[in-house]
Amino acid sequence: MRVTKHEHAALVIEIDGEKLIVDPGGFTRPIEDLEHVVGVVVTHEHADHWTPESLARIAQGTGGAPVYAPAGAAASIREAGLEVTVVAPGDTVELAPFTLEFFGGRHAVIHESLPVVDNVGVLVNDRFYYPGDSYAVPEGRDVELLAAPVGAPWLKIGEAMDFVLAVAPHGAFGTHDMTLSSTGLAMHRDRLEWATAQGGGRFFRLDPGDSTEL
Repeated sequence: MRVTKHEHAALVIEIDGEKLIVDPGGFTRPIEDLEHVVGVVVTHEHADHWTPESLARIAQGTGGAPVYAPAGAAASIREAGLEVTVVAPGDTVELAPFTLEFFGGRHAVIHESLPVVDNVGVLVNDRFYYPGDSYAVPEGRDVELLAAPVGAPWLKIGEAMDFVLAVAPHGAFGTHDMTLSSTGLAMHRDRLEWATAQGGGRFFRLDPGDSTEL
């Protein structure tokens, strides 16, 4: 399995040439290589994780690869005239060669004045986990690689560190990072690297376009 980080929260996961796209949002440059994309996961409805334009472009470039999203995001995607399948925590989707399991349910709180929206974390092939905009832990799972949010309006770095400590992955990298300056990103990566090391894991400093293999 190869995981490639793109700008902000967007990821491409590849197994034997088949690809899964996660959260192609408005802070991300269009993903160019759409050959062999078998599906798209949208973790929640915020525009930094999907836009009508990004999903329409992927649908056109893939001949209609299926999109999976929680109920709140799915309603917005349908309003944009696009097809989507609703997923919820506890669901499992077989999308060969990928097995997708969903966790969590709610976005992390930004502020009491703002609504808390649906959010799902996704575990891919029982190996790679991305929580979306949450600290939802895939309880009882031995995570080989974790994509850990590193910067966001809802994120306190101490809580992000506690999340990594709770998951205790074998490896991790930072995602959700376009809200940070280069100095802030380096500092927050240092904190998550420490948290990853406490469980004996290795932290990868992936920039957009960088990949790591499982």
